[in-house]
Amino acid sequence: MKKYISMAGALVLLAAIGLAVFLFFQPVPATPSPPPTPLPSPSPTVIPNVMPITQVLALSQGTDGYPWWNDTVFYEIFVRSFCDSNGDGIGDFNGITGKLDYLKDMGVTGLWLMPINPSPSYHGYDVTNYLAVNPDYGTIADFKTLVSKAHNRGIRVIIDMVLNHTSSQHPWFIAAQDPNSPYRNYYIWSDTKPVYSGPWGEQVWYPTTTGYYYAIFSKSMPDLNFRNAEVTAQMENAVKFWLETTGIDGFRLDAARHLIEDGTVQANTPETHAWFQQFRTFFKGINPMVVTIGELAGEHPVTMASYTQGDQLDLAFDFGLASAFVSSASQGNAGTALQREKISNSFIPPFKFAPFLTNHDQNRLMTQLNNDPNKVKIAASMLLTSPGVPFIYYGEEVGLEGQKPDEDIRRPMQWSAEKYSGFSTTIPWESVGPDWETNNVAAETNDPNSILSHYRALIQIRNEHAALRVGNLIAVHSDQSALYTILRVSKAEMVMVIINLSGAPVRGYKLSLDKSNIPAGGYQVFPILSVPAEYSDLIITDIGGFSNYLPLPEIPSYGTVIIQLQLSK
Repeated sequence: MKKYISMAGALVLLAAIGLAVFLFFQPVPATPSPPPTPLPSPSPTVIPNVMPITQVLALSQGTDGYPWWNDTVFYEIFVRSFCDSNGDGIGDFNGITGKLDYLKDMGVTGLWLMPINPSPSYHGYDVTNYLAVNPDYGTIADFKTLVSKAHNRGIRVIIDMVLNHTSSQHPWFIAAQDPNSPYRNYYIWSDTKPVYSGPWGEQVWYPTTTGYYYAIFSKSMPDLNFRNAEVTAQMENAVKFWLETTGIDGFRLDAARHLIEDGTVQANTPETHAWFQQFRTFFKGINPMVVTIGELAGEHPVTMASYTQGDQLDLAFDFGLASAFVSSASQGNAGTALQREKISNSFIPPFKFAPFLTNHDQNRLMTQLNNDPNKVKIAASMLLTSPGVPFIYYGEEVGLEGQKPDEDIRRPMQWSAEKYSGFSTTIPWESVGPDWETNNVAAETNDPNSILSHYRALIQIRNEHAALRVGNLIAVHSDQSALYTILRVSKAEMVMVIINLSGAPVRGYKLSLDKSNIPAGGYQVFPILSVPAEYSDLIITDIGGFSNYLPLPEIPSYGTVIIQLQLSK
């Protein structure tokens, strides 16, 4: 952590590229809050063989047999900073509820809420009660209303679960400082101070009058002892509470790799993996369609894969891919992103990683890319056409600025040019960004060239096209380093994505593919996101390749072109 089924389904047959699509689905078990209902059908460009999002969301088992989360675009919200509904300067559950239509219109189909439990800190990653909500954010009834109304709009909700540690102000830890307390073994103690430091060279052993306790992140965040079965039982009780009482759809698991240390081995221990295996059995027993996503910051895809093989976590955030997307957008060179995508797709089970651009621990994308909205747009284009389950950090869609310290990267959402950026009617808990009068939802909503309009277009296209959600990734070679070019191929369709990462138009380029399992033949082009041009059809050879393909004469500077390729009859 850093500041950070069962009834038989229906068979759906879709024809495209000469292949048959068989989709199996099962309904989500009943929960106190109803599962999401399908979104109203959007009005996309009419393109043959596209599965409407209404059908996608009706399938709890997801497109092409993948789970529902592979059809989802998630949006990360820091509740404190999203929208203040009661004028106290602090964002709250009712504020989010009031903005659900904004999120729905953007195409978002999943929310991740940063910690919502009571906590002495502003960020909430030191919990004092796992069975309650932060009173700054409202009541449990408010939260249940948010979940229910989100579901009514086809939006799933997951919350942060801080498993690794509690607050030092948690009643368990206060009691645990008494060696005779039944809570003593809830934490990790030593009579003498061990000599080793943490993974980043940080202090991890802290003194009390009754011994030293272990805390990998901070003195105020003592680690829980998951070798103690009572601790596991407490966490399982909390998980059951949130699933059965509020009807949420899953959990983001903070600091997942640090759950059980073994002396100086402070990450990814065999005991940690074993714990997640039994944990999965527990929560899937409550609801098989619950999703878990692990924070495994800095880990190689091989390690990420060790958690997502099918018996531990459903997804893992891909920090390396996030860095690669930002780097390619910054440098105007597609190689970094394409190479990292190849690695992630090679080592991690299909679509079990979650790409993103930034999160609550990192400098804002707009700031990293030197306040260049064109570079922000092409980064979003790579993210939202990538395999995996994409996550968007709140405010990135309007170009919020911010860099560490942490409060600056978690500033209030900028809704308008009104006082306090429309976030609140009073002074916000943290000042709004310097760009609030221009980079806000109201200013960008009706501007077809805005960052927000670009995000909306990309998300709608992803929602409408199975290939962009669950299609295999095939990297296409370009003789121009600025061109990021990929094919996404699902059972239903094939889509090509071409993104010009440079500030100059690219002409006379050549696209090629040595071989693949794509059926041979002539493919007709149907523009999805495009520029006015005469498009050339594509010929696939007997070994599934092509050479010197020029789909359109010019790719504009910072342009994104998405085309569907259909096998001619």
